[in-house]
Amino acid sequence: MALTYIINGKIVLPDAVVCGKALAFDSESGTIFGVVDELPANAATIDAGGNYVAPGLVDIHIHGYLGDDTCDANPEGIRKMAYGVAKNGVTAFLPTTMTVAKDEIVAALDNVRSLKEESKTWDGAEILGIHAEGPFINPSKKGAQAEENILAPDADFIIEHSDIIKLVTLAPEMDKDHKCIKKLAAESDVLVSMGHTDATFEEAMSAAKDGVNHATHLFNAMSALAHRNPGVVGAALASENVSVEVIADTFHINPGLYSIIAKVKGDKMVLITDCTRAGGMEDGEYDLGGQPIFLKGIECRLADGTIAGSVLKLNSAVKNVLDYTDLPVHEVFNMASLNPATAIHCADRLGSLEAGKDANIIIADANINIIRTIKKGQTIYEA
Repeated sequence: MALTYIINGKIVLPDAVVCGKALAFDSESGTIFGVVDELPANAATIDAGGNYVAPGLVDIHIHGYLGDDTCDANPEGIRKMAYGVAKNGVTAFLPTTMTVAKDEIVAALDNVRSLKEESKTWDGAEILGIHAEGPFINPSKKGAQAEENILAPDADFIIEHSDIIKLVTLAPEMDKDHKCIKKLAAESDVLVSMGHTDATFEEAMSAAKDGVNHATHLFNAMSALAHRNPGVVGAALASENVSVEVIADTFHINPGLYSIIAKVKGDKMVLITDCTRAGGMEDGEYDLGGQPIFLKGIECRLADGTIAGSVLKLNSAVKNVLDYTDLPVHEVFNMASLNPATAIHCADRLGSLEAGKDANIIIADANINIIRTIKKGQTIYEA
């Protein structure tokens, strides 16, 4: 055992922020040892300088970054994304496909599959699998997805690739009698999410009973919350078993909603980026699923003005929720670490600084700028 102790930090645990102690991890096994009161003589230390010591962030919805996109099916592009997001404190992620041609989706799945094992040891975020956002969506809520590539929900396709697909977004009203949803619930551990959907409140509540346990970018590309038809938004908020994604860039939804969602959903609120290849790049024209998108500031849009993903960084999402709410610090960090890890069934080893879990750790300042990213006990980024 080769223990290293992070000292002088505000240690962010699932239920509290602890000061005056040290976080110990084993760099040989790559696991957390635990929070300790005292250090042995001549201990190896990392001085956190009074900053936050928090779990590595987990992004379960990210299409691209730094000019590359999951659907390019380019190994170097995925590597660039993984190394790039590590600088934002992300230690694990789901590269996300969208509604492109089926053969392009298969190529993207094959590409990510081929890199999954390598990602465990590279100096970038680990690939946990893929989030397949579509192609099983409703054309009326397609958003920035290409209508000509939309297909009817197909459980067999998802199950065939369930070794790499961890999460699938579909429109439940397009799934007759919920045959796809029920089969996925019975025969796989793929997290089924309702998104890009115009389902009624009743249809969405029924889907939640049949196996939908997640909602893709809450409020965006779904039937709205209205007092006579609460829509998919209402069903997602009302269903105890449904976790909800939030793009906390202050643009996709009004930041006044952050507190409301947190109060209703608790540990089912998950921060995501929905980042496109324009993330980390200058303003200008880029590509999303074969369509031109235009970046100006924090806004990504199609030529007709339709919102098209984001350029959000996950550490910035944490900062935005802290800025616009009075929520406890530990609760907000959970939204970008433990909550997403729990949603995709990876919380046994990821998402919190608990003994025995992977030593995925970030040191972040008061503005949630990342000072250091540690993955499995090894520093993969240092400012």
